[in-house]
Amino acid sequence: MPQTSTSLPRRRLLTGSASALAAVGLASFQSQALAQAAPAATPAAKPLPGFASFKNADAVIVHSSTTIETKRSAFGTSVITPSNQLYVRNNLPTPPESIVADRDAWQVQIAGVKQPRQLTVRELKSMGLETVTMVLQCSGNGRGFFPSKPSGTQWTVGAAGCVVWSGVPVREVVKALGGVADGLAFMTGTGGEVLPAGLDPKSVIVERSVPVAAMQDALLAWEMNGEPISLAHGGPLRLIVPGYTGVNNIKYIKQLAFTAKESEAHIMSHGYRISPPGSKGDPSQPSVQEMSVKSWINSPLPEDGAQAPGLVQIHGVAFGGMNGIKGVEVSTDGGKTWKAARLVGPDMGRYAWRQFVLQAALPKGNHVLASRATDDKGNVQPETRGENQSGYNNTSWADHAVTVNVA
Repeated sequence: MPQTSTSLPRRRLLTGSASALAAVGLASFQSQALAQAAPAATPAAKPLPGFASFKNADAVIVHSSTTIETKRSAFGTSVITPSNQLYVRNNLPTPPESIVADRDAWQVQIAGVKQPRQLTVRELKSMGLETVTMVLQCSGNGRGFFPSKPSGTQWTVGAAGCVVWSGVPVREVVKALGGVADGLAFMTGTGGEVLPAGLDPKSVIVERSVPVAAMQDALLAWEMNGEPISLAHGGPLRLIVPGYTGVNNIKYIKQLAFTAKESEAHIMSHGYRISPPGSKGDPSQPSVQEMSVKSWINSPLPEDGAQAPGLVQIHGVAFGGMNGIKGVEVSTDGGKTWKAARLVGPDMGRYAWRQFVLQAALPKGNHVLASRATDDKGNVQPETRGENQSGYNNTSWADHAVTVNVA
């Protein structure tokens, strides 16, 4: 059963406030006492940064000028996450708007192939077309549930979304350029952000390497959810690597290289590594790359207020990372017992998430709602998180559980 300290749907660091205590569902005598106290002041919401001004401010949480989270309550019951509420995570300041003024003129260097060359988006559009629906998720999604409070944005569930990408398959581009050169084991993407002056480029550049086999499903994409990719999400051209965490899906891609070794950029060699608590990342530790099976409930939620006794539709999302979803179970008693949920909506492929629902009759009282997904390879979502220094890859069903009150 999840600890009360980890069942918050959205931690806002309301330390010592009535809001924080109520959210974790403490004993009734505490709630009654707090109800008589004056409410703590709520910090004013941060404004949307200019490059993301198109976002629905009511559907997102602005953590900073480079980190925007989708509210858990905003996911709804459709498969696709609208562009105006999809999360944003940038490792460097956003490039100038001028780079999307003439999208087809953007150039990307293809290296490590037998016929290396620079291609414009216009040329890429003549080389092939494919569409993939994929869960895009920040490596730190769920970090806010770690009791250790790792540094970084305290995401809960909203650093993720399910979106449709269109572009040219990387494998078709490689084929047109004579194939990958011999002995190259990695596909390395380099972002086109403007680098701060006076620093070693390798210390700040966004450059990530994935196994070369990932190119089979990868895209050089220019469209998201039926529209040209916005600057906020990596337009005019983004490398899409289905099943891999967001940092590996390089925005504003300016070079795609096949390499013998992983990139020596700090973000690859030391950043985004699964480091033991209290240690720093280094190349010997696992890199944050492939996602694994995960789910969470989006309704009902504690912030909805007390539910009326009777039937309720418990619904959420589940995905398998590299695999499709076989099924989802839901518990209304914190994991003591489970019932099979029903998958609803279209199956948009193994990289997309599935909506699930369980109709349940809830009597009066507090109920800890949890979901547990199983992928089509038989992998089951774990109860506990994998402890690590940076709070990466949290798939714990206990952490993602919510406590609702029926009165």
